[in-house]
Amino acid sequence: MRGGADRPDRRPRDGAAREDRPRHDDPPIPEEVTARDLNGPARNELKTLSKENADEVARHLAMAARLIDDDPALAHRHALAASRRAGRIAIVRETVAITAYATEDYALALRELRTYRRISGKDDQIALLVDSERGVGRPDRALEVGRAVDRSALPVPVRVELAIAMSGARLDLGETERALTELDIPELDPDRAFEWSPALFAARAAVLEELGRTDEAALWQRRADIAAEALHDASGAADLETIVIEDTVIEDDAVEGDRS
Repeated sequence: MRGGADRPDRRPRDGAAREDRPRHDDPPIPEEVTARDLNGPARNELKTLSKENADEVARHLAMAARLIDDDPALAHRHALAASRRAGRIAIVRETVAITAYATEDYALALRELRTYRRISGKDDQIALLVDSERGVGRPDRALEVGRAVDRSALPVPVRVELAIAMSGARLDLGETERALTELDIPELDPDRAFEWSPALFAARAAVLEELGRTDEAALWQRRADIAAEALHDASGAADLETIVIEDTVIEDDAVEGDRS
């Protein structure tokens, strides 16, 4: 029997889950972790929730961010706990997607990324969406998803991440030359280090290695390492935007080979 006149309405209101719902599977949160450990823009998304629920969701999201690199499985449990309380909030579904991806549950990551995209109207996780399609064994679909986005409208870091993901999909299909072409973007500047440079340089090195162009691959991997080191060393600099890379020694013949 599906309900009755005297049955209470159990639907959540304004994105909030019922606060008396059992949470026996929620991982514990250290007492010192507070809602303010979550960044301000993320906390603003929780304003439709009651204060008590918003604080608890924020604490779980803060724990997910804290644990994602060292213990992705536990980070995912915190994300799921937040989702049980606030499943209609974009930042919550985004966190579930990211932690699912980190635990290699690509099917769940895909579902959550689609939901996040629908709720938020944003394409800022398009690269992760492409990579998740790759994760479930659909590189052709991954390329379709990536091509459907207006890249000119994406922030530069997202555009670079998408190029790397698209290159990976080409590699999955055995299209190695086209994988290299996907990385031929304006942001590929070997003389300056931006936040996206180490990953972009390393991706190019990996494709060149696949092509058997080992000298060029080693050169781009060196550039990736130098860029990462330079960014790390300058991470405390105020208003840092770019770093000029001056200590890369490049042989003339290696440069000519890379341009061929």
